[in-house]
Amino acid sequence: MSLLVVGLSHRSAPVSLLERATLNADAQIKLLQDTVAAEPATEAAVLATCNRVELYADVDKFHAGVAELSTLLAQHSGVGLEELTPYLYVHYEDRAVHHLFAVACGLDSMVVGEGQILGQIKDSLAKAQELHSAGRLLNDLFQQALRVGKRAHSETGIDRAGQSLVTFGLQQLSSGTPVEAWVKGKRALVIGAGSMSSLAAATLARAGVAEIVVANRTSDRAERLAQIITEGPETDVSARAVPMESVPFELTRADVAVSCTGATGLVLTAEAVAQAVEGRVPQDAAADRTAAPDDVREELPPTSVGTEDGCPLDLSAVQGATGFSVMGEAAVAGMDAATLEQHAAWVAGATVDRRETSRRTPEAEAELIAALAAMAVTVGRIPERRRPEPVARIPRPAPALSLLDLAMPRDVDAAVHRLAGVRLVDIESLAEASADAPMAADVDAVRRIVSDEVAAFGAAQRAAHITPTVVALRAMAADVVAGEIARLDGRLPGLDDKHRAEITQTVRRVVDKLLHAPTVRVKQLAAEPGGAGYADALRTLFDLDQETVASVSRAQQDSENENSKNRGPA
Repeated sequence: MSLLVVGLSHRSAPVSLLERATLNADAQIKLLQDTVAAEPATEAAVLATCNRVELYADVDKFHAGVAELSTLLAQHSGVGLEELTPYLYVHYEDRAVHHLFAVACGLDSMVVGEGQILGQIKDSLAKAQELHSAGRLLNDLFQQALRVGKRAHSETGIDRAGQSLVTFGLQQLSSGTPVEAWVKGKRALVIGAGSMSSLAAATLARAGVAEIVVANRTSDRAERLAQIITEGPETDVSARAVPMESVPFELTRADVAVSCTGATGLVLTAEAVAQAVEGRVPQDAAADRTAAPDDVREELPPTSVGTEDGCPLDLSAVQGATGFSVMGEAAVAGMDAATLEQHAAWVAGATVDRRETSRRTPEAEAELIAALAAMAVTVGRIPERRRPEPVARIPRPAPALSLLDLAMPRDVDAAVHRLAGVRLVDIESLAEASADAPMAADVDAVRRIVSDEVAAFGAAQRAAHITPTVVALRAMAADVVAGEIARLDGRLPGLDDKHRAEITQTVRRVVDKLLHAPTVRVKQLAAEPGGAGYADALRTLFDLDQETVASVSRAQQDSENENSKNRGPA
């Protein structure tokens, strides 16, 4: 059997697709059940977060496993297989181990180094254990991934590089101002009471907000979270719980709101947010918003680069002029006189024969050359085709309401981005911002830890693979000793107990000494790459019964599963 992972994340798929592929709790359970019921897989675990959906399985056939896992992901996510396939990634055996360890260390997170993923891996393992879909391989793998993640955070400064999505999102909302200074004295609304919402509430409380209101569909959870915040020794923040029906009203009082629920539909529509800020945004601020460059760009005709028949421009040179027509000045900047004439005629609907322009007189050519020379003297260089200079942004007033949407699928209508007086940061904008975020130097140290741990895990798994064969060999040897002692009793019925015990002990010592060196050495060799073949060699050389080896393996796995269930995730 071999480890296989099939999944998609913010690195492989657009956020819009991830949003549609999100698995709720019931879908995750059904996916696990269907995976272990499928022919290629014997174990399964699902890691589903706000920016990844991954299915791990122990399979006996690679190609059949990839096909089955991909099909199951498509079925349970509701995204068609043809649409989903281009965004899926597949990792197998050591690469799959490396991937999970890197994920556990925060190297594959949207915000590099964030530690929240450890809790999500722990929850994933607990769910697989509860449904009995995790066997020896996935129990070992996820337990070790948790240890590797903790080691990375304790032995390196990866925490300096990373932060939670909540902290990163608040930094984006504060636009360069320290979060503590930005939130001080503000009223905050937290929608949801799960792990991410709890982290948001705790982060806001530590940062110094004046008040936190928690809204959740289950009132008990909201009240418990509000109580934890109020009684927290590190903060002096008042917190209270309200029902979800009170969100529209509370939104009118809030300065910042964080939403992260498991709802499948929108929690905050654009209309609800617009009503919440009505009267809080000065009219001149709304006018400034309308005149802002982003909105002006939206009103311009879309770029038509590459679609104009007969256009004389070298269209590939203006591919970066997004938002400009090839008729605009951005496209013709630095154009030579001959092409400019061609372009002007094309824009006017006329046509100019290029052959005529190519047959210019020497005098006309001399005039063009003189004009270019004069231009070079004046500006210091001959003009070149280039992208338009960046337009200076018009400063916008501070928003009356700042929204942080950490849900997947989204809680807040994307149309809120267009509302005056509102600033929205969601998973999609966080993904764009994190692409340019600097990585800490400690990331290299974490990568070395991951590589070392992958090698150690592989060696341990290969060594464990041969253990049932060694146990079966020693069991066979014990049976041989017992049979010979029984034969001796038949040949020497008058043998007293003292001499019988001494002979039995001597025979056992001989067998143990003969088997000791080979079994120790075969375990060492099995830990090396390609060492799995030594188990087959032992079974062949000693004519071991395959069913005996399998029964030993099953007994060990049942024992390990029981121990893991009793211990719970690390």
